[in-house]
Amino acid sequence: MKIFCVGRNYADHAKELGNAVPEEPVIFMKPKTALLQPNTPFYYPEFSNELHYEVELVLRICKNGKYISEDQAHKYYNALTVGIDFTARDIQANLKKKGLPWEKAKAWDNSAVAGNWVLFREDMRKGPIVFSLNQNGNQVQLGNTQDMIFSFDHIVSHISRYFSLNIGDMIYTGTPAGVGECVVGDQLQGFLADQKMFELEIK
Repeated sequence: MKIFCVGRNYADHAKELGNAVPEEPVIFMKPKTALLQPNTPFYYPEFSNELHYEVELVLRICKNGKYISEDQAHKYYNALTVGIDFTARDIQANLKKKGLPWEKAKAWDNSAVAGNWVLFREDMRKGPIVFSLNQNGNQVQLGNTQDMIFSFDHIVSHISRYFSLNIGDMIYTGTPAGVGECVVGDQLQGFLADQKMFELEIK
């Protein structure tokens, strides 16, 4: 199982971090050990002093493929959830300053949260899909797929040019504006429209 992530897929988020809006998907990966397992507590990483939440829609791959055309890409994913790509922002800033890779800031154990899966419906394909994150009962991020720079199908097709996609792989499709810091004791809840997909406490 592979975890692919798309960076800067919402223009407002790219701008809030001072990044240029990309001309093609920015892809990075997390190892399978990054996935927080069900009923496992999430602990604030000891190596960071600035942990940020980034809520995202997550696709689940249902069919093996390579060099997938964009018009066929919808056949390769069948489920959707809401997740968090946790980021050690202080570590990331230091690595970016030195021109180094992001893995230590993005791919550490349990840095990827995924909620309950729902089967992808035809109305979801027509969109738009709305999702959000609450922190201690207050909405801090609100995303809408109509604001994505690159669509689900474009992302799947693009990734498959470089990597084989396999059943069970996951794609984190990017975070909207509003990313922010979280601390020990925070309660985070992810929603797909008004359906709660996950809830966790930072310990």
